[in-house]
Amino acid sequence: MPNYLIDLECCECGHTAPAGERANVCDECGASYLVRYDLEAAAGGPSKEDWAARPPGLWRYRELLPVGDPGFEINLGEGGTPTTRLPVLAKSLGLDEVWIKDEGLNPTGTFKDRGAATGAARAWELGETVLAMPTAGNAGGAWSAYCARAGLTLHVAMPADTPKVNMAECLAYGARLYLVNGLISDAGALIAAACAEHGWYDVSTLKEPYRVEGKKTMGLEIAEQFEYELPDVILYPTGGGVGLIGLWKAFNELEGMGWIGLERPRLVCVQAEGCAPVVRAFEAGADSCEFFADATTHAAGLRVPRPFADRLVMRILQETEGTAIAVSEEEIAAAVLELARTEGHYVCPEGAAAVAALPHLRESGWLRPEDRTVILNTGTALKYVGDVELAGTPVLEADEVLVPQT
Repeated sequence: MPNYLIDLECCECGHTAPAGERANVCDECGASYLVRYDLEAAAGGPSKEDWAARPPGLWRYRELLPVGDPGFEINLGEGGTPTTRLPVLAKSLGLDEVWIKDEGLNPTGTFKDRGAATGAARAWELGETVLAMPTAGNAGGAWSAYCARAGLTLHVAMPADTPKVNMAECLAYGARLYLVNGLISDAGALIAAACAEHGWYDVSTLKEPYRVEGKKTMGLEIAEQFEYELPDVILYPTGGGVGLIGLWKAFNELEGMGWIGLERPRLVCVQAEGCAPVVRAFEAGADSCEFFADATTHAAGLRVPRPFADRLVMRILQETEGTAIAVSEEEIAAAVLELARTEGHYVCPEGAAAVAALPHLRESGWLRPEDRTVILNTGTALKYVGDVELAGTPVLEADEVLVPQT
């Protein structure tokens, strides 16, 4: 298989680094490295039709992924998730088209599998044996699964109040779990210190270059599913922002190959009111985020007080003429139930935040009736079933249930 990987490039200062050795952040300025490919050569490789003829899944796009030897690809069935219409929701908001890309159908139930697949595979190919990371929840379970398949040791630190299902996942897959009294930023500090002391490979969000490569396949799939006529708007629930960066990178690479034009979806960063550093910075016209003190939300994946690549996230919103919006805990909980009852989609709280943002964007006029709009649901609600509020939902007592007579 041809591989078009060139090197790594800092997203801030442009400094480059070789892709054939361990890399974390930029040696010059400390910002995130992004992977670069020879897009001109890639354009002369497999065609759109070649990609479409392959089995569904993340690795069908292997020419734009960083693993050179297919023997190191880790495939648990990730990717290839459907993008389907939400006609009831669209009609209720006076919109022509609303679609949902449902990442809850990935192997561990969330889109985190995409980044774990490419991140763990590339680490394995580079000869790493011990990895370490902080997590707000689902990433820990995903990386634990993919490291288990590759035979890699993984150390995971997470806040002590993370949903228990995420702890159970890590332990079930054999990861070594550490609980921290604090936020993901505190877990990150613990991991950084441990990596410095023991020489483990730090695979924290955007502190290694390969996780975003898996996340960008969401953008490649959206382009393919819409026959390379991109939607007008994509709403993305934003914690660390890797998926937002991945979408932006995917579309840029497709343009570099000549497969799409200059038009881009307007990207929307959706956060919870209790943890909205990007929204606060966007509204202030800032080019970076301040640390969001006392961050709290039951949408665990959104509880990131400050994204590591905040400057890049802010730049992407500006470049795509996007926006940032925060929704309340009550709106998130209501959106989970509303979408389940009207559309048959049982989405996670993070995905529900994007659903809850739609009425606000529509009422403000930012979202137009003719805009083809895609919601990214980042996971299944089944991983949060103990946390979803069912207030006001009637539960029948045994003597109220009608049993058909035989």
